Amino acid sequence: MSSNPSVPSEPSPLTGEPAASVTPAFSPLYQQIKSLILQSLQAGEWKPGEAIPSEMELAARYRVSQGTVRKAIDELAAENLVQRRQGKGTFVATHAERQVQYRFLKLIPDTGDVNSEGPAERRIVDCRRQRASADVARALGLRTGDPVLQVGRVLSFAGTPTILEDLWLPGGPFKGLTADRLSEHRGPMYAMFESEFGVRMVRAEEKIRAVLPDPNQSTLLRVPAGTPLLSVERVAYTYNDVPMELRRGLYHTATHHYRNELS
Repeated sequence: MSSNPSVPSEPSPLTGEPAASVTPAFSPLYQQIKSLILQSLQAGEWKPGEAIPSEMELAARYRVSQGTVRKAIDELAAENLVQRRQGKGTFVATHAERQVQYRFLKLIPDTGDVNSEGPAERRIVDCRRQRASADVARALGLRTGDPVLQVGRVLSFAGTPTILEDLWLPGGPFKGLTADRLSEHRGPMYAMFESEFGVRMVRAEEKIRAVLPDPNQSTLLRVPAGTPLLSVERVAYTYNDVPMELRRGLYHTATHHYRNELS
């Protein structure tokens, strides 16, 4: 029987044997290399903002061709997990870099891009440890009653309260996070999660609907009762699709709009 032409002929980085002898081949070899690189990212071998080894070094490490490594890195770059820099190499993507700070923030001012307003003014209104409710536990892949950190905050642009957020974080990875630490940190919250807790948010899923605020929400956002708001529920994931944050935000869109790019 002839061999399957879709099976790579290079040695498998998982077994050391020629890939053609591994039966069945569940994924292309470059996907296996991508998974191995992801494992190293998740383990913290290369930190956000740091350079990863060159394609030649990774090819030698995994005993595959440089082209196979390049294809794996191409996919990681397309998913915003690494960034190529001409003449410098490939670096682990980080939320600390200006061009990706607002990757998950889709609320754009009507008069310009998100950078035109400068950093949001942040006010922490609540921060406490609690037991996960059933819906929070389900979103974060926890058990009901597991410890979580609940944070409430208001984001203002040009002095105007615009976003009211509640977010929940699993207690274990964020042990030691307090309201003071959140208030004192001047950069993006996700950048602090990377640098202080070793957690990098790499993708998110959102659900959006129109809602009316309750009296407390109206007060915090300084809007009249009955003002329509945009409700955005987001689950953010770290490497290998591990949920690390549930965020529920109310967006006041009088001077902003929600913008997403579809491709």
